[in-house]
Amino acid sequence: MSIRTNEQWLHALASPGPEREAAINALRPILVSGLQRGLLGQVNTSAPEFESQAEDFVQEALLKIIDKLHTFAGRSKFTTWAHKITISVALTELRRKRWQDKSLDGIMRTDSGDYTPSFIADPLPQPDNAFARSEMLQKVEHHIAESLTDKQRAALIAVAIQEKTTTEVSKILDMKPNAVYKLLHDARLRLKQSLAEDGLTPADILAIFE
Repeated sequence: MSIRTNEQWLHALASPGPEREAAINALRPILVSGLQRGLLGQVNTSAPEFESQAEDFVQEALLKIIDKLHTFAGRSKFTTWAHKITISVALTELRRKRWQDKSLDGIMRTDSGDYTPSFIADPLPQPDNAFARSEMLQKVEHHIAESLTDKQRAALIAVAIQEKTTTEVSKILDMKPNAVYKLLHDARLRLKQSLAEDGLTPADILAIFE
């Protein structure tokens, strides 16, 4: 495999279609390998579940890398810059620990038709807070139902509630993995924008359930 220059990485990742897909496929294993080294001493990288977690972290990082291409100043190797973003994404998610629960991704419809995530359902709410919780859940349910497409909703449910990897989701939805990354990214963005139009932020929602 030939080594790409900074300019070649930037050009390929900024190009739509097969060229970008090839660059992403080449960059992904580099970032996974770097993540394993970068998290040594902080995470048990030999644990069986780390591999799937690393894939998820890298998938999220790839979206950020593509979004931030215009900020790359060229003062280091492109892959070094990309590694820093990936490590930052991983550490942020690991610090939150319950990143699949305490986030908008956790407020999704379950098989029973309920949008209540586990971190909300488990603790018994105080009487004076029960109404506020119920009202907020109704608002979130409305925004999920109205702002997301069927595919976006299905992808988020699969990832957040059913804890499937994006590779598994790509098979379920018969989509390429890169298309699923974009689908999830767009779904999160659309949901946050819809909530913002109603004057709500993720912090506002989570505060009701603390």
